[in-house]
Amino acid sequence: MASLINIGMSGLGAAQSGMYTLGNNIANADVESYSRQQNVQKTKGGQQVGQVFIGTGTTLADVRRVYNAFLENQLRSTTSLSSDAASYLNQITPLDTALSSSDTGITAALQSFFSTLQDAAAKPTEDASRQLLLTSAQSLSKRFNTLSAQLNQQNSNINSNMAAIADQVNNLTKTIADLNDQISRVTSISGQPNDLLDQRDGAVRELNKLVGTDVVERDGNYDVYLKNGQALVLGKTTQTLGVEPSATDPTRMSLILNRGSTKMDITSTTSGGELGGLIRYRKETLDPALNELGRVALVVADAINSQLAQGIDKNGNFGATLFGDINSAAAVSQRSIAKSGNSAGSGNLDVTIKDTGKLTTSDYQVTFTSATGYSVRKLPEGTDMGSFDLGDTPPPVIDGFTLSLNGGGLSAGDSFKITPTRNAAAGIETVLTDPKRLALAAPLTATSGAGNKGTGVITQPTLTSEMDIYDATQRSQLQTGLKYSTPVKLVFGDDSTSPQAYTLYDAKGNSIGSGTIIPGQENKLQLSVPMVDGSGNPLGSDFTFEMSVSGAPKNGDSYTVALTGAGSADNRNAQSVIDLQTKPTVEVGTNGKGISFTDAYAKLVSNVGGKAGQAQMDSDATSALHTSALDSRNGLSGVSVDEETGNLIKFQQYYTASSQIIKAAQETFATLINSL
Repeated sequence: MASLINIGMSGLGAAQSGMYTLGNNIANADVESYSRQQNVQKTKGGQQVGQVFIGTGTTLADVRRVYNAFLENQLRSTTSLSSDAASYLNQITPLDTALSSSDTGITAALQSFFSTLQDAAAKPTEDASRQLLLTSAQSLSKRFNTLSAQLNQQNSNINSNMAAIADQVNNLTKTIADLNDQISRVTSISGQPNDLLDQRDGAVRELNKLVGTDVVERDGNYDVYLKNGQALVLGKTTQTLGVEPSATDPTRMSLILNRGSTKMDITSTTSGGELGGLIRYRKETLDPALNELGRVALVVADAINSQLAQGIDKNGNFGATLFGDINSAAAVSQRSIAKSGNSAGSGNLDVTIKDTGKLTTSDYQVTFTSATGYSVRKLPEGTDMGSFDLGDTPPPVIDGFTLSLNGGGLSAGDSFKITPTRNAAAGIETVLTDPKRLALAAPLTATSGAGNKGTGVITQPTLTSEMDIYDATQRSQLQTGLKYSTPVKLVFGDDSTSPQAYTLYDAKGNSIGSGTIIPGQENKLQLSVPMVDGSGNPLGSDFTFEMSVSGAPKNGDSYTVALTGAGSADNRNAQSVIDLQTKPTVEVGTNGKGISFTDAYAKLVSNVGGKAGQAQMDSDATSALHTSALDSRNGLSGVSVDEETGNLIKFQQYYTASSQIIKAAQETFATLINSL
């Protein structure tokens, strides 16, 4: 009877432990990292009775954790990918909106500027239309400033987020290392600690939300490595992450792996998770967008300023610049970042924009090979741009800019990061405040002689000598020459012969040039005028202009070309500024082909929009993969309350049946005693 009671008792114990495990499963059904547990029963062994063995009941062999390493690893991987894609999408979505919106983007501001410019060109003598143009220019520059500030704020947020995520990673890696230690100690004493194993898998999964990792199980421990192979957890020890201002660009935080007494910059090799998405967004989208926005701002300011400088304002003076100098002292010094660790007392580099049409959206790495010699690499691809020397005269123009030393001296190994366009959108400003100073008129105006008798018709002259707004000497000389070397007179000779001769006379009546035309045809004349100063002294150079003559001038017919005067209704220079809206001014090749700054900005909007669309698809796809992996894991390891409810009924029945066995044994024993 004792054996039968023991068998019943073992059954009761099995049913009871089954309900304990079942209850634990139900209690943890909503715990994300929990793995369903199962009791593993085994027989106690048989008792020999004669020639046979009779069973003696059951015993609990193990509480097994329902777990599949492949499914768990798949879930970790998709967690990392999904978090990376979501992080990237969360960053690029507001950028896409900011660039493309009519309220925040540049397109609408440019359209408004050129619309008011067209109004001013239609009414060049009215101050009201000129004032509206100045207001529109101020709105355009402020739009650049605001958009640049928004993008720079994103960079600041990324810096802060990287620091916060690094702290979270360190907390999780410490948790994993502590769990490794606890699991090792418990396993050596009493077997597998299921709840600790679940906690460790949950911590690794949370870690992969932050940064992509690989896990290697070794002697029951988890060794956790970043995707670049650097260890975060090795058994009970950890290596921590931190952030520091980049050695080459302190405005960008670098991700640092602290390896005891040494540090390693792992920014470029880190991927996966929220951290990987932030770094990827900054490198692939944010920085290129800042550079492109800056390039557009530089080209807009340079092209419009340069064209306005060719004209005459309402006061009869040469044109003033509308926007600030793109090569101001502050601007040229801010385009170069000295690497931390450069030689003591080393100077900085001034970066001067020479040709905005040749600018790219790249940054550059300048490394000195001697005190004056340096090599240039284009970033991020590392293209070798060649070797140069600070002593070269004139300084070599590299993708539209030149370099010069600003203070101190340099040594071999000194390095600088050059950012020609990054800060330009933040720095553009409208500096002109007097609407009368807007140079809407062309510098030269032609008039027909009062006594002309022929049918000759001329076009208004176009000055082909351009003023360089960045060369004060050249600009001053040309302005002086135009002022004191005009008017000039074009006089036609004998009209009975073809070709017909003409002579160009200076203001004193001296012949300074001659040529011929074919009467009845359109003749394009390219004329050159020796320049003199206010005292009539030669300046040693000429200015040139061109004009067309058609029809048939009579002998003695003349045309005078003079400097445009004050209050002129001429709007030809305004039309030239309007033409900049579609003129190739960006990425201009040696053949003169390129794109306009309006197209360049549209290209930026399109590129970011395309990336945003791709980011949305990537996020949807990786989210679906993560959901599938989670479903697969939960299908095996997750708790089904319905299934556990069914098991509860089964264990209740087991418990009742085992109780009946004990009861039957007691009754049989009582009957036996009573029969004695």
